[in-house]
Amino acid sequence: MKIFAAERSFPLKRPFTISRGSRSEVHVLEVRIEADGHFGVGESVPYARYGETVEKSMADVKRLETPLDRRELQETLPPGAARNAVDCALWDLEAKRSGTRVWECADLSEPVSLTTAFTISLDSPERMRLAALENSERPLLKVKLGSRGDIPRLEAVRAGAPRSRIIVDANEGWSIDEFTRVLPRLVELGVEMIEQPFRAGEDDALDEIESPIAICADESCHDRSSLNTLNGRYSVINIKLDKSGGLTEALALRDLAVAQGFRIMVGCMIGSSLSMAPAVLVAQGADIVDLDGPLLLADDRQPAMEYIGSCLDPPEPKLWG
Repeated sequence: MKIFAAERSFPLKRPFTISRGSRSEVHVLEVRIEADGHFGVGESVPYARYGETVEKSMADVKRLETPLDRRELQETLPPGAARNAVDCALWDLEAKRSGTRVWECADLSEPVSLTTAFTISLDSPERMRLAALENSERPLLKVKLGSRGDIPRLEAVRAGAPRSRIIVDANEGWSIDEFTRVLPRLVELGVEMIEQPFRAGEDDALDEIESPIAICADESCHDRSSLNTLNGRYSVINIKLDKSGGLTEALALRDLAVAQGFRIMVGCMIGSSLSMAPAVLVAQGADIVDLDGPLLLADDRQPAMEYIGSCLDPPEPKLWG
């Protein structure tokens, strides 16, 4: 068994802005594992919020000893981007060695097409209105907030897309006072879910807040060990493979969260179709699917996931799985 790790970059259609800055391309970690004449591939997006870089994640992968299986991997690397890319490559390799599909290897039902949210990036109200207008036929928009002037931005999005369902992502950007101040207007504007209003680690602020809108844990939820601090505070969790450390833990997290009464959102960092492909398995039956990463790229890898509007099909085996 041989493991190879490399960096790839993909240009974005337009600069993607969050409360901490803007970027015009995304850098990913690509892992390829070869064994017995077969190979498996995986992709992850190291996230600076968690102290990750492509270079560091690549070094973590290259230090792995082979042969390696998924169980050993969970014990060797912590949850995060490095483990995600390797774990997904091992799943792909297993499917190719066995001549089956990954969903069969995982004892899952055959995946079906999904409808994804589409992200409206944080910007001026007028630019966000135009972006919403351009995507007003999409059934679900996710609006990036978490900065001063959020209500005018959201009002502009609603004006541009009056029929779309809306969820918002505050990106850990609000204080308790800001949250309670904007909440009534969010209700009036038809917001269905609020993602991560406060910084991770400050979740106890939710103990004193009764929200008529569902609140989702993103940065506060990584793997199964996160759930103990989320009960009673969040009703939804956002599962991302880059946080959980791969498909193996993401599936286990989903099953445990459902058993504990959480609703499920499956999200992504901005990556190529190879990042989305394993997440499609986790997203089967999810309440909210947010796998729009390739729609934000100027150029995707080939072969790519097929998107028709906001509908995405399961990956073909030439891509992954």
